[in-house]
Amino acid sequence: MNLSAGKSSWQELVGINGEAATQVIIRENPRVKAFTVPEGSLVTTDFRCDRVRVFVNNQDIVTRVPKIG
Repeated sequence: MNLSAGKSSWQELVGINGEAATQVIIRENPRVKAFTVPEGSLVTTDFRCDRVRVFVNNQDIVTRVPKIG
């Protein structure tokens, strides 16, 4: 998959609503699937160029820079 065809990280989304952030990510790079993950959750360590995890706190606010991986 050619990552240069779309954006790969979204620093500007830290601090906003998680679901809104996933919509921005999908709009800006339709080659990826974005989904929210509760902060502190165990996740796999494999790298996938079609996945963006959006880590959110208990108020559904983005806590880390979402990026492909």
